[in-house]
Amino acid sequence: MKTQISYSANLFGSAEEEHSGGALVFPSYNEGQEYTDLTAGDDYSLQEVLARDPERFVGQLAGHAIDRVQRNVVLVPAKSTFSLRSRTVSWPSPDGETSSIKLQAGKTYMGPNGYRVHMESSRADHRQWNLVGTSADVTACHKPATVSGGGKSEISKAISDAILVGHVFVADVEKDMDAVAAILARDFSERYSDPERNGLDKRLILSTDRSLGSVIKLLTPSRRDYNEAYNTWLSAIPQHIKELVFVVKRFHRPEWGDSWRSHYSVDLINGRPGNSLKLDGSTLIVNTLRVGFEKDGAWRVFGLRHDFHPAGKVQTEDDITASVVAPAEAIAGESGSLSRKYLQNCERRLFQRPDDAIHRGYDGQAEADIATPGTFISNFQPLDGADARELLDDAIGFNEFSPPMQNLILAAAKAPEGSSPAYFVSSAHPRIVDGKPTKNPRYLQLRPDLACPEDTEIARLAMRLLRRQSTAEPLMTPVHVVAAGRRNNPPEEGIRALCPYNPLHYMELPELFIEFISSMTGKSPSTTGAGSEGALTKGPFNALPAIIDLNAAFVSFALTGYDGWVSSAGYVGPNMRVDHDVSLLVPEVFARMSPSERDAKNLIARGALERVDDFEHRGQPVLASRLGYRMTARMASTYFGRIFLHPHAVFTEEMLRPELQDMDIFADGVANIVATHQRVAESYFTDGTISLACPPLKAVLEIMAHGKTADGHGLESPEVRSLFSRESVLASDWYAARLDAKQASDEKRLTQAVASLYEFLDRSENAEVASRLGLLARRAQIQGERVLVGSAAYRAGLVGTIGRQPL
Repeated sequence: MKTQISYSANLFGSAEEEHSGGALVFPSYNEGQEYTDLTAGDDYSLQEVLARDPERFVGQLAGHAIDRVQRNVVLVPAKSTFSLRSRTVSWPSPDGETSSIKLQAGKTYMGPNGYRVHMESSRADHRQWNLVGTSADVTACHKPATVSGGGKSEISKAISDAILVGHVFVADVEKDMDAVAAILARDFSERYSDPERNGLDKRLILSTDRSLGSVIKLLTPSRRDYNEAYNTWLSAIPQHIKELVFVVKRFHRPEWGDSWRSHYSVDLINGRPGNSLKLDGSTLIVNTLRVGFEKDGAWRVFGLRHDFHPAGKVQTEDDITASVVAPAEAIAGESGSLSRKYLQNCERRLFQRPDDAIHRGYDGQAEADIATPGTFISNFQPLDGADARELLDDAIGFNEFSPPMQNLILAAAKAPEGSSPAYFVSSAHPRIVDGKPTKNPRYLQLRPDLACPEDTEIARLAMRLLRRQSTAEPLMTPVHVVAAGRRNNPPEEGIRALCPYNPLHYMELPELFIEFISSMTGKSPSTTGAGSEGALTKGPFNALPAIIDLNAAFVSFALTGYDGWVSSAGYVGPNMRVDHDVSLLVPEVFARMSPSERDAKNLIARGALERVDDFEHRGQPVLASRLGYRMTARMASTYFGRIFLHPHAVFTEEMLRPELQDMDIFADGVANIVATHQRVAESYFTDGTISLACPPLKAVLEIMAHGKTADGHGLESPEVRSLFSRESVLASDWYAARLDAKQASDEKRLTQAVASLYEFLDRSENAEVASRLGLLARRAQIQGERVLVGSAAYRAGLVGTIGRQPL
């Protein structure tokens, strides 16, 4: 199927088949116990929504509206206040009074701009509830050319299964709160390393002019921004005191004034103060997230911001994707000169490898899927009733499973002897191969947007409200972020090192396409070792030469201007095992960045990305510039600080600069990459397909294989890099030839269609069928299309598309 779609896309033109994962990502926030939604401002109104879609929504006397299609969706006016304390949603009515309705579980309350709020109980204590807000401002993440084990599926998985829940602890509530009070009262205006910036920022921590993110940045050491004395003072603050400062800032209300401390307490246990902190009598919950493992296998766990909530996601891709690039002016609602990419998932069921399901309860989605009757399962150990009873007898281990898997085991344990089915599988028990569990268990998952259509439709409705679209209009969402994934491994017997990447890299188009051409992978559960999986990871699936896919992909990137991101899975450096933890974080952080913030050029200018330069090690050149740019501590503190309380602790210096873990392994990893680049590129010369390469890709293939182009230019030369600009592509003869080929192909196809219809209609025995199918009218329509396709206007309209490979 994948091969056929790829083949037809290349022959038809203007389309690609991509080996990719993807999701629509909606940033979500824990809004606490009370929340007033000011996101709509004065620009949106509920009256406007009702006037736009009078058949969809029913206005109510109180001033809200009910969705006729999704009865659990309630539209509320702008500036509504949600209160768990009073169990109400309220808003000011036109007569100056306040209107309200009940706040109910299971309902989604949506403002006129699509911002949605629902109530959710804590996983740690179901007696505690919070308000969760979700923005309608979506980020469409696309993960193409991702190698085996690179996290293709993880981009669309919920991060909630990876979150661990605990309490906020104090050592001594009075002493700890004294320390917090001293920090709150401090003057932070003299903290900068640049003397000209000192004395200006007088904002206190609890000021309404300072956000929680600002406070996190304020208390995060930075050699670039802050002076030595201030960094020394920060380093001396115990981590738990910093966390208490963040707690106080997160839950502070301006009306408390200086009496904020009176709202915090601990219980008395046996006459002594306890250690679990409470806010107004309710125990405070803290969420933590695993990001990697220590050398001994222990989890690296870090505190999440108290206003963080996992993003809402709608899966758009998992393996087989069909995509098209369209000029912005061809799509209603789009603007600007850059083309945009639109895509479609081609699969109903997704071939999943649940790596983390071995940890009971960790991958709740996989446990629910595997426990569902009719699921196709491969490489799990067949278990019988006796095995089920043994699992049940282990009460502690059994309790770690999520309810769906518990129910499956319980049913198997209670089944009479000899009943059918005789076997079942447990998500935590892969098949035993050669005496040990396989690392390649698989199952087919029903596409989440099909399995839970209500969630998908609520997300789509929110997007329409934000865009002021009626529900009758088509909802077109282009790709916003392109982030491929790579699998890294440390050296081991028989397998060379491939771990010089830090968690997140940005590559300009020459380096990005060197990466895509080689598609090098490290050792993963589904591979036996490192090597190339073929260009764009499509080696096993191509019916045409790989260079044809590469040409189309390059034109797509050049026309759309998407930045090329690459995230790491498996390892960061030889010592830091991360599995898919970084893969899960990437969509969360990008969704919490504005388009300007995530623009790579702006990130470079701000010092959030640093270029990896070539150097010498033990007398040998290390071409580390092939790695492009990598994230820095500034990116961690500024943007991952929107997720974590202590982002500098999550991404250590050794993670951000893997060469600090082991320079020899780093250098050998780069040498391994460059050698693979050379080997892969040489194959294009051997089979002659270098002749089909567009000039930019021909240049990098020559550099990969021979170190320089046929004209003697290196990778950094302006002559090479200028070939990759959008302006150069649009002005080139070879791009014009692609558009000419597309026009000629379309005209030929329509000409053949018209001839076939003439031949069919000329036969008298076909008269009844022709009348029933309206073939005369359809022939006239196709004749009109053929005239249009042959026109200069049609050819002009192809500019901004990827065209078709001349064959």
